[in-house]
Amino acid sequence: MTDLTGRKPILCLDFDGVCHSYTSGWKGAHVIPDLPVPGMWQFLREAVEVFEVNIFSSRSHQKGGLSAMQAWFMAHADAVDLPTVDRLVFPLEKPPALVGIDDRVICFQGRWPEVMALLRFKPWNAKEV
Repeated sequence: MTDLTGRKPILCLDFDGVCHSYTSGWKGAHVIPDLPVPGMWQFLREAVEVFEVNIFSSRSHQKGGLSAMQAWFMAHADAVDLPTVDRLVFPLEKPPALVGIDDRVICFQGRWPEVMALLRFKPWNAKEV
């Protein structure tokens, strides 16, 4: 599926908590100590065939953040995944994506949530099992 210009639709993935497991929490824009979220490479290999996959983060515009994310992908890729890394896009601004995956958002369905309920929000990796 491509648009009128022949481009694939954009899938925007958040980095921390979606690609990077983020178990250590924030250490700075250029410090990324944790492993990939399980299943990430399989998903990315499939996704780059259908989408232009953009990796975007609050790190993206911070000094050293973009290069740290790119280096992190390279450091965690094996020979099979290197071609996938080459196809990832790292924008400096949030792209005009068809769809995005982020661990810290609520999908708006046309009805506004209760404001106080937002204070109780927890990302997937912080919820009690």
